Amino acid sequence: MSSPPDQAMLRDSLTGVADEHTYGGIISFMRRRYSRDLAEADVAVMGIPFDLATTNRPGARFGPRSVREASASLAWEGKAFGWGFSPLEELAIVDYGDCDFDAGNPSGVPEEIYQCARQILGTDTALLSIGGDHFVSYPLLRAHAEKHGQLSLIQFDAHSDTWTEDSQRIDHGTMFYHATHQGLVSPAHSAQIGLRTHNDEDHGFKIFDAPTVHDMKPSDLAAQVKSIVGDRPCYLTFDIDCLDPSFAPGTGTPVVGGLSTHQMMQILQHLKGINLVGMDVVEVAPQYDVGDITALAAAAVALQLLCLFARSRS
Repeated sequence: MSSPPDQAMLRDSLTGVADEHTYGGIISFMRRRYSRDLAEADVAVMGIPFDLATTNRPGARFGPRSVREASASLAWEGKAFGWGFSPLEELAIVDYGDCDFDAGNPSGVPEEIYQCARQILGTDTALLSIGGDHFVSYPLLRAHAEKHGQLSLIQFDAHSDTWTEDSQRIDHGTMFYHATHQGLVSPAHSAQIGLRTHNDEDHGFKIFDAPTVHDMKPSDLAAQVKSIVGDRPCYLTFDIDCLDPSFAPGTGTPVVGGLSTHQMMQILQHLKGINLVGMDVVEVAPQYDVGDITALAAAAVALQLLCLFARSRS
């Protein structure tokens, strides 16, 4: 028998799996309770519906809502496949709702996102963010580096997002260039996975481009990445366009030749043991999706990240 509907409002505990109907009830991430009370929370899930930094197709502002809806299809499972446990049982997780910002004042948005993240991290609650375009990772990195010190970055992406520019624009293709030069991340201890667009400069990042990933076993790739990041505090960002468009068509800048969802799950599972302190999933644009497969893939990534975080604490 299924649990009473609307666990997003009515659940008593921040932990536990409820077998609520996948097709009904209030939409929240993985049927977690909506709350801004973080006193007992291990992880806050925050949506960032921002897409003013896109350079191709807009629409990622609708990503958080679509990922939440797709996550209902995963919330009933007692154990996450490949892990042998459910992070919903081991972690106290709340859906924090969406970050509030003034889209009519674009220049102020980065600071508003930073302040949202800073407030959550200030309660010693970890943060899983759902975008939104990939620029949102920049203010998130600012907040995480302020708390944890310089970070290692594991970036799953079709694009490097490190293109050089003289001034600092609000752009989803340049923010990791600035994050590097501002000391937020250490490129020597960071890895970019799945790239398949050209950039003359690597800025010191270790790059595992898509052809390399296809030629490697996921376990071997993950072992190399783990040796690069070591035990440093690590932020993991997953741009859904890392996946091939056949697996994730609902994104603003799709590039053929990408990873499969199988490869994604295997690599993330083999990254077990990293010191994960922050995470995001970005660039889901549901209006270009087919049968919600992109939103479902992003929800699956988010679930894998929660598993990784749970094991980083044990």
